[in-house]
Amino acid sequence: MTKDRNTTLNRLLIAGTDTDAGKTVVTTAIAAYWQRYYPQGSLALMKPLQSGTGDRELYQRLFELKQSPEEITPLYFEAPLAPPVAAQREGRSVDLKQLWPMFTQLQARFSFVLVEGVGGLGSPISWELTVADLAHDWRIPTVLVVPVRLGAIAAAVANVALARQAGVQLLGIILNCVQPRSEAEIADLTPIDLIESLTQTRVLGTIHCLEDAHNLDQLIHAASNLDLELLLPRLPILNR
Repeated sequence: MTKDRNTTLNRLLIAGTDTDAGKTVVTTAIAAYWQRYYPQGSLALMKPLQSGTGDRELYQRLFELKQSPEEITPLYFEAPLAPPVAAQREGRSVDLKQLWPMFTQLQARFSFVLVEGVGGLGSPISWELTVADLAHDWRIPTVLVVPVRLGAIAAAVANVALARQAGVQLLGIILNCVQPRSEAEIADLTPIDLIESLTQTRVLGTIHCLEDAHNLDQLIHAASNLDLELLLPRLPILNR
């Protein structure tokens, strides 16, 4: 298990086990926390590929970002399908060559670049590559969001195995309640000791279902329950 904080971390990928795992809630919670408590540092949000309306538009509503829409999402497709399928519908191809230069430019301009993946860690970003391949190729530290529901343990085990096979630097797992859950339900559906034992990966915290996932105060509170010392760059923090 990873125990030491990465003192040079200036980029982070939020990946999930599948679609609707809660990547966007985790991404916006960490972003909201950063902007509240690290105002001396600059933040960039990136959704490298997006199919259909969604995350890019939400980022722009929630945060005052010093980025163009194209810098947030370089590759945008209309149909809410897997990117290679959505691109094919439009008579286009997924040109991944556009992504890396944009990512490196954002790293040069901002203190922290927070990247949200597409679908699950095994979701395709092209006909040949998955999100896991992108995480490896970009050498970007990654957290895995696991939804609290039946089957979560198997999903966590399978995705951690995929991350290892792909050579992803996996910092840990975040459990996310996609619907209201009691503490007893969370313990039954996603027992932390068992998940950590089977995956040999730390669980960095649990996000409970938010009444309003667009409320910045609720997002910040959710982020405060995570092991942010492992996830955020080392910058002076304002008093909380």
